[in-house]
Amino acid sequence: MTVAAYIRVSTRRQNDDGQRAEVKKWLDANGIDPKKVEWYCDKESGTTMKRPEFDRLQADIFHGKVKTVVLWKLDRLSRRLKDGVATLADWSERGLRVVVVTQQLDFNGSVGRMIAALLLGLAEIENEYRKERQAAGIEQAKKKGKYKGRANGTLKGNPARVVELRDKGLTAPEISTALGVSLRTVWRYMGRGNNEPVKA
Repeated sequence: MTVAAYIRVSTRRQNDDGQRAEVKKWLDANGIDPKKVEWYCDKESGTTMKRPEFDRLQADIFHGKVKTVVLWKLDRLSRRLKDGVATLADWSERGLRVVVVTQQLDFNGSVGRMIAALLLGLAEIENEYRKERQAAGIEQAKKKGKYKGRANGTLKGNPARVVELRDKGLTAPEISTALGVSLRTVWRYMGRGNNEPVKA
C-alpha cells in the first residue's frame, strides 16, 4: 500500500458516496492502481481527532506504509485549525504527499503547509459561523413557538443497549461509534444503571 484515501462524514446518518466518487475519479485520472489504495472512512465529527479510521491511518503512516494521502476536502481532516496544521506539519516532516481533490491542491513542504493553514483557518471560521446561524435560527423559532427542543425524558440512544455492548467487551469509544451518540452520552447512560465503569 502506498496511497491512502481518507474520507469523513460527521454523522452515521450521512453517507460518503459523493466523497468516495470524487476521490475515485482523481485516482483513475492519475492512473493509480486500485490495489495500491487503502480506504479509511470515518463517521465522526471533524472537531475531534479521536476517530477510529483516522487513528488507523496515522498508525499506517507511522509504520511507513503510506506515501500519499488523498482527501476529498481539507476540512475532512479537521475542522480545527490547530489540529489540522499539527497533523499536516507531522505528515510533511515524514515526506508525505497530500492531495485535496475538490480544492485541486497537491502539496508538501512549507508552501503547502502555509496554504493548508489558511484553508483550515477558513474552515474553522465557517464552522463557527454555522453554529452561530443555527443558534440564531433556534432562538427565532423559539420566539415564534415553533421550536420546542427535545421533550423531557426522551433520549438520544438506548441506555440498555449501552450496557449490553459494554457487557460484550466494547470500550466506551466503540460504543459511542456503534450507537452514533457522543462519548459523554455513553458515560451518562452508564450512570443510569450499573455503576461499573466502561473501559476507556
